[in-house]
Amino acid sequence: MIEKNKKIIRNNRKQKQGIVISDKMNKTIIVSEVKKIKHKYYGKSITKKKKYMVHDEKNISKNGDKVNIMEIRPISKNKCWRLVSILEKSK
Repeated sequence: MIEKNKKIIRNNRKQKQGIVISDKMNKTIIVSEVKKIKHKYYGKSITKKKKYMVHDEKNISKNGDKVNIMEIRPISKNKCWRLVSILEKSK
């Protein structure tokens, strides 16, 4: 935190978008983020996947939902993200 003119300014927290791949745990979902990047040398596009354990207080998201998540303080060993909003419901 930075003090500027006696006001506390917080650092911007990271936000990501992904798709819910599991909602079997209580108050926890697993979100998969898929990125397409270009290989540095060959130029071929590669898909990279990363999974995040996300805190879902009200258990409102289901499998296949597109969600927006935000970084927070660690809640457990693996969980340091929380659900901000559901962008698109699954069919």
